[in-house]
Amino acid sequence: MGRSGAEAQPRWVRQRKNGTPRMGGVRLLAGAAALALVTAWSGVATPALADTIESALVRAYQNNPQLNAQRASVRATDENVPQALSGYRPKVAITASGGYQYTDSTQSVPGGPPSALHGAQAPVAVGATVSQTLFDGFQTSNKTRAAEGQVSAAREGLRVLEQTVLLAAATIYMDYLRDSAIVEVQRSNVRVLEETLKQTRDRFSVGEVTRTDVAQSEAQLAAGRTQLLTAESTLTTTRSNFRRIIGNEPAQLAPGSPVDRFLPGTLAGATDLALTQNPNVTASMYGIDVSHLQVKVAEGALFPTVTLQANVQQGNQQQLTVPKQFFASAIAQVSVPIYQGGAEYSLIRQSKETLAQQRLSLEQVRDQTRASVAQAWGQLLAGKSQVASAQAQVKASEIALNGIREEAKAGQRTTFDVLTAQQTLVNARVALVTAQHDRVVASYAVLNAVGRLSPHVLKLKTTVYDPSVHYHQVRDSWAGVRTPDGQ
Repeated sequence: MGRSGAEAQPRWVRQRKNGTPRMGGVRLLAGAAALALVTAWSGVATPALADTIESALVRAYQNNPQLNAQRASVRATDENVPQALSGYRPKVAITASGGYQYTDSTQSVPGGPPSALHGAQAPVAVGATVSQTLFDGFQTSNKTRAAEGQVSAAREGLRVLEQTVLLAAATIYMDYLRDSAIVEVQRSNVRVLEETLKQTRDRFSVGEVTRTDVAQSEAQLAAGRTQLLTAESTLTTTRSNFRRIIGNEPAQLAPGSPVDRFLPGTLAGATDLALTQNPNVTASMYGIDVSHLQVKVAEGALFPTVTLQANVQQGNQQQLTVPKQFFASAIAQVSVPIYQGGAEYSLIRQSKETLAQQRLSLEQVRDQTRASVAQAWGQLLAGKSQVASAQAQVKASEIALNGIREEAKAGQRTTFDVLTAQQTLVNARVALVTAQHDRVVASYAVLNAVGRLSPHVLKLKTTVYDPSVHYHQVRDSWAGVRTPDGQ
């Protein structure tokens, strides 16, 4: 009587071979709820398409402006290390002076007449000063180590954002697949309802059904069109978010597949892995190291300071009686702080409280990480079960709809029963699409929670940004204002 519902779909989104009978020449989109969301991981081969979730992740990783801004922030943090290392290096200053000077003075000489001294000269002096700190209470060494800890923490912060961007990209990719599938389901539903209304009117014209049946069909069609418009509006919003996160307009999208192969086998294993690899945890650990070193830096203000300073100066016509003068010196100076108003002690106490705060924050981050892993793991397990349940629901709803239609032809069912069964099938297909979407996104969420959502783990075909390259370019730089990229 009818053709397979799979024939009404594009070839690359067919999910089932058993068709659904058509009603008056309009075919149902049997299996449209799947729409390739699970084609890749259900074993069904698909032809090459315009875009894949892996390529979308690559574009987001390379071009996301928020991620690129964070990379620049890490490069700026790298400069803290050469700034701290400058405490080991000498400071050199060159001075020069010149001008005009007129002198008119009278000098008294014991036992003799006063002598007058007057005249004009142009004094000129050039000099250089070199100072070197020999000991500063270990402040420079501790500042350097603290700066290195800040760099490590900044890199972990970059990992956090990388994972956030990749998860957002995977989510919006699956959102678009889900929403476009729902649009197709609703569009197919409208076509079926239009044909149902046409047939109901034909039967009403020959007296087989009442006006009530026609009104029910009209109401259901109006509701179906509303659902279609809502689905199209949602898809429009998703398309704009796709462009914002990934950087291009979505075209034909290949199926998205879960990343279970990269996940630990158990929740306990995932939790243990997260407590060592989640970048939020590791960044908090580096924060403790930095705070500990800041205490050491503050305590260094109580230690003596030893400096060595060398001066050399050449002067001409500094005085009327001295036409030329050369001066050189080398002086070592020891400064022992006794009392400086108490600010140094307050700073030490403040640094210790900050260290205690960082330690407490680490425990909080660990607790949050455990909770995030447990939540994501639970969603993953629920997603797997929901897909199986939704598939069974769709299958049963198709069988029920076909049976009710046959019973309606024999007069054992009403038009309302058919319309209700049709809506139940639509709801089941939407539920299947949503479950398949949630199943894939949940696997990425677990990978994000354990701290392994990265181009390395996913084996993305892209050049991975290495923050250590810039760090080594600037770490031992003594001079220069141009950045390594030439700016």
